Amino acid sequence: MAERRLFGTDGVRGKANSFPITPEVALQMGKAVAHVLKASGHGSRRAVIGKDTRLSGYMLESALTAGMLSMGMDVYLVGPMPTPAVAHLTRSMAAAAGVMITASHNPSDDNGIKIFNHRGLKLDDELEVEIEELVLGGEINSQHITNDKIGKAHRIDDARGRYIEYAKSTIDNLSLSGLRIVLDCANGAAYHLGPLIFRELGAEVMKFGCDPDGFNINRDCGALHLGQLGEKVRSFGASVGIALDGDADRVMFCDGDGAIIDGNKIIGLLAVELKGKNRLKQNRIAATVMSNLGLYDALRTHGIDIVTTPVGDRHVLQALRAQDLSFGGEDSGHLIFTDYATTGDGIIGALQLLAILKERQKSLTELTDFITIYPSKLVNIHVSEKRNLDEVAAVREILERCTLELGNQGRHLVRYSGTENLLRILVEARSEELVEQWTTCIADAVRRELAPV
Repeated sequence: MAERRLFGTDGVRGKANSFPITPEVALQMGKAVAHVLKASGHGSRRAVIGKDTRLSGYMLESALTAGMLSMGMDVYLVGPMPTPAVAHLTRSMAAAAGVMITASHNPSDDNGIKIFNHRGLKLDDELEVEIEELVLGGEINSQHITNDKIGKAHRIDDARGRYIEYAKSTIDNLSLSGLRIVLDCANGAAYHLGPLIFRELGAEVMKFGCDPDGFNINRDCGALHLGQLGEKVRSFGASVGIALDGDADRVMFCDGDGAIIDGNKIIGLLAVELKGKNRLKQNRIAATVMSNLGLYDALRTHGIDIVTTPVGDRHVLQALRAQDLSFGGEDSGHLIFTDYATTGDGIIGALQLLAILKERQKSLTELTDFITIYPSKLVNIHVSEKRNLDEVAAVREILERCTLELGNQGRHLVRYSGTENLLRILVEARSEELVEQWTTCIADAVRRELAPV
């Protein structure tokens, strides 16, 4: 497949007001999405548009809406809303398309566009290519849409309530009374409805990261910045800390002592609990190549297999659907329960975990201590271009030596970011010394050969 100019690993993303995140491109994107998905055979001419709390969301929302309306598609605006909520509302409203305006965990000066089909699923590669070709191919003709066929825009005032009730139903509206939680909403899309959900189920909630100003999304808060979470858990005397990212499709946790719980351990705990309730189809989950070897070892002892996928929640979901599995995730916080959602859902993932804490009456550390995490280190290096590593002799030779020495006692994973000019280097081994040794060797070789001059 030819190199993509718009779509990356998770929709379209970039700096706000710079290509491709401009109102001009968004207008064309709206027209292209309407043209492609309105004609998808679903029979609907409706689209749902949500956004996170970035200032640039207003600009992109207006442009996308105008493009869709000009093509005869009706638009339902739901305002700030988690990505999984937009996917859910797209399905529940029988819309032809859902659009989420977000750059997820990125800083506020980035933004992006995620697109869902009528099933609430991220688009397959073929549809993304079709949309991209229309957007980049020039003006999309909408003159055939006469005045009486132009779409209408509606604001859905009760959209939050619809998702709140659905999310609570995934644990049968179980009472969470007696649980004290700290909730960090990253000043993002869940800032309003996140605290409501847990409070309505009876939990005592201390919230922070719930005061968005258009610029502070993910700033020193949220699932990628966990420094404050543990401190607030200890000061509040909470039993658990929960941190969402900017669009609330991922979630991270800390225990009552403020210790961050590795995402692999969360996946392992949820998998074992689902199996114990006969809700883990085929006793198998899907997880990415970034998953720690300790997760494989622990789940193997519980009779649970892992289907390994490339990085990205869309790949996890593809494996879950292809093999008819019920659960999978990424250690970065994406948790996908196919009985409830078509994408990673931080709030539903948190609810599933809180239900376990309520039922088992044990700490999160106690519940996850059956998993021993291999030492690992992840290094991100800026590169001038994304060259094929097999063609960079010095890097290739270091990687071959690392593979030979680690054998079955560890591994390395070196890959380019799908959204930035970064090379990610992960080394995992049974000893910290080996991790440090090989991380340094690989990173030095990459900097010599690929780093910007």
